[in-house]
Amino acid sequence: MLKKIIILFLSIFLLTTALNAKENTMILKLKDGDVKIELFPDVAPNHVKRITELANSGKYDGVVFHRVIDGFMAQTGDVQFGNSSSDKFNLSRAGMGGSDLPDLKEEFNDLPHERGTLSMARSSDPNSANSQFFICFGSTPHLDRQYTVFGKVTEGMEFVDMITKGDGSNGSVSNPDKIISFKSE
Repeated sequence: MLKKIIILFLSIFLLTTALNAKENTMILKLKDGDVKIELFPDVAPNHVKRITELANSGKYDGVVFHRVIDGFMAQTGDVQFGNSSSDKFNLSRAGMGGSDLPDLKEEFNDLPHERGTLSMARSSDPNSANSQFFICFGSTPHLDRQYTVFGKVTEGMEFVDMITKGDGSNGSVSNPDKIISFKSE
């Protein structure tokens, strides 16, 4: 009997662990391939909740990578002005908008900004993150504990590397790539 109880508890534990792993995994579909992302709800619960909510409701589908700086990062997520499928799409304003949801309080943490890190974009106000985020192409330690890290690419970083790069020091992209879809696995 004890053996059956132990097996039952072990089975429940393994099933719960597998479900949580799926729940915290997102697939970002880009023109060149799929990018698998692990979310970090333990260090940035409100940011993970926001990203998941917007992604699973389709808000990121069609949103452009409006600012891409080679060797630094690719920024996207302006669901207000950056959605190429919306009548509000305005490439010159992409990067200035957010979502209809309130801004988030910062959840700075000790996770480093390194290759593949996903972090929230914000204005000079630490509590102004909303829907925009960026993916780091390389190590950017000057951003550590200044921006909220909420996830990391676990597969498909080579497809992130293929995102069309911008021009000049601000990385504005004149013919930007877009998110095809972004959903929980």
